[in-house]
Amino acid sequence: MAGEKAYITIDEFARIDLRVGKVVEAERIPGTRLLKLVVDLGSEKRQIISGIAEYYSPEDLLGKKVVVVANLKPKKIRGYLSEGMILAAGCEKNQRPVLVTVGDEAEPGWKIC
Repeated sequence: MAGEKAYITIDEFARIDLRVGKVVEAERIPGTRLLKLVVDLGSEKRQIISGIAEYYSPEDLLGKKVVVVANLKPKKIRGYLSEGMILAAGCEKNQRPVLVTVGDEAEPGWKIC
């Protein structure tokens, strides 16, 4: 098992609400490595704060369909409310995160299963 992490059950995994989200607004938070994103989840829009500003410009993300953890407890980050998390691969030290995206046919709000 990579990294000696514990297994979870299918019931634990089922608690994670993964949704398709479309980035409709993006801006850099001055003086940080953070981006403030507004993501359309179909029935609502959420603000998500993401630490990917050194790898992506706001313009890179507009219109992208990404995978969002939609039931993550909201949290204040540097004074900004973050209402979810965008998934990425390559999050180990010295790796560039690559956003997990979906095809154009997937609509905002669709559940990932």
